[in-house]
Amino acid sequence: MFYWVVKAILKPILHLVFRPWTEGAKNVPDEGPVILAGNHLSFADHFFGPLQLPRKVISLGKAEYFTGRGIKGLLVRAFFTGVGTVPVDRSGGKASEAALRTGLRVLGEGEILGIYPEGTRSPDGRLYKGKTGVARLALESRAPVIPWAMVNTFEMMPPGRLLPRLGIRPGVKFGKPLDFSRYYGMEEDRLVLRAVTDEIMYALMELSGQEYVDKYATSAKVEMARAARQAAAGGS
Repeated sequence: MFYWVVKAILKPILHLVFRPWTEGAKNVPDEGPVILAGNHLSFADHFFGPLQLPRKVISLGKAEYFTGRGIKGLLVRAFFTGVGTVPVDRSGGKASEAALRTGLRVLGEGEILGIYPEGTRSPDGRLYKGKTGVARLALESRAPVIPWAMVNTFEMMPPGRLLPRLGIRPGVKFGKPLDFSRYYGMEEDRLVLRAVTDEIMYALMELSGQEYVDKYATSAKVEMARAARQAAAGGS
């Protein structure tokens, strides 16, 4: 219920201020389980990604978003609850399996699951290598996978920026459903999982127009931070 209240309040405000646009929303079925596999450019994706769909989009978010204390913790928890986020432990190992099971439960209930295969926001607006959890979800649930491309949200609100820039129109594109039925029953095969994930990321690259980087975004962030430290040390 809270999700719909937040959406009813935010949607007209965001439309008035930012004039977001959408392409391909009809590719999303009116009912039944769906995986929306998206690029992740900005914090603003949480607002504009699900905005144009009449159905609720549920995403998986860090459990830390729901455990903060004080007024700030309350506001953060209320925000992520309001945008349809389900808390999961994403620390790896058994936690990753728990996240997978949570995603399968959402799909088993006939809902839309929004997932960002890159695992984190892009540090520079490029598209990075996808993690194979999205492939396992697709093959185990047998739900259709729809590429979900955010456009201009990086320019509007890049990492580290607290407020979005005005004058930049964010967009969302929904691609045609991807068919992975030829791989059903092969969800334990690592090569198959990699192939399915790469196909999803290729579709996202074509839909978004982003440059693709064949490395994980988390690794790229570590390298960028190291380079920044070295540059700072060299200039001191």
